[in-house]
Amino acid sequence: MQTQRYAEAGVDVRRGYKAVELMKKHVATTMIDGVRSDLGGFSGLFELDLEDTPHPVLVCGTDGVGTKLKIAFALDRHDSVGIDCVAMCVNDVICCGAKPRLFLDYIALGLLSPLKVEQIVKGVSKGCRQAGCALIGGETAEMPGFYQEGEYDLAGFCVAVTEKEKIFDPGTIKPGDCLLALPSSGVHSNGFSLIRQVFSLDADPSLLFHWYESLGCTLGEELLTPTRIYVSQVLALAKQITIKGASHITGGGFYENIPRMLPLGLGAAIKKESIKKKPIFSLIQSTGSIPDDDMYATFNMGVGMVLAIDKEDADFALSLIPDAWVLGEVTDSAKVVIA
Repeated sequence: MQTQRYAEAGVDVRRGYKAVELMKKHVATTMIDGVRSDLGGFSGLFELDLEDTPHPVLVCGTDGVGTKLKIAFALDRHDSVGIDCVAMCVNDVICCGAKPRLFLDYIALGLLSPLKVEQIVKGVSKGCRQAGCALIGGETAEMPGFYQEGEYDLAGFCVAVTEKEKIFDPGTIKPGDCLLALPSSGVHSNGFSLIRQVFSLDADPSLLFHWYESLGCTLGEELLTPTRIYVSQVLALAKQITIKGASHITGGGFYENIPRMLPLGLGAAIKKESIKKKPIFSLIQSTGSIPDDDMYATFNMGVGMVLAIDKEDADFALSLIPDAWVLGEVTDSAKVVIA
């Protein structure tokens, strides 16, 4: 039932009902064993099968997409940022070896457009399928006067589970261990405040339609490339070798994120020439005259995930993940050195 006074205040609940109907077909594609609820209830239910997990540990992660959303607003493209939302959460929980099982999203808008919400959830659903988890619920909030027309915020929350004995153990990392790089798909979902400043995108969004030969596409298309999801690769590799630690390279780049998986007193020696830097990072750096250290402290530079493994396992790991490469090694220097 719609109340006239609420509609006059800017909230038409019928738009919410329509959005739910449109998103149902996308959510249905994420259903996996264990889901015990339908879309539209007050909560999402999931039954854990712990037959093969005698000592289960729940691992949770939450994140958003950040100001990358402003690129989506400017291009009026909303079907991929949901993948970013999922990726930013599941790539964090996979850093301890946990398998994502369920996901919830939160979408807040100034004016609820059912078709726009459908496109957002379509992306979230695609990300969930890539991560192997179920989208079991969420919230769509219409908040007139809080967000500008055409804008929204998007965040997510995931729950993963792992066997206690299988949690990656960074305490076993030692000097000489190999640092394995898994490539990024591009900028992913961090550093966009700097990117917008470098290209003056807030002042002139039309620059997003500029074609760059080095990119092979427009700037907007490159920047909206979804964040790569590493769940299947990391879990498959963990079945074959011992992964001691993992680092998701997000905000803070190399200098902040790699130490997060290292025991106190250890550092990393990164071979700069080994980094398969994507053209977008060279373009950002040259356009903004940004020093190398700032680039490596802000962006992933083409490296989305770093794994710490025994150096004897490196060749085998590379045979299982052909697009990975050796980034460097663990040192006893207590700092990250990129040279």
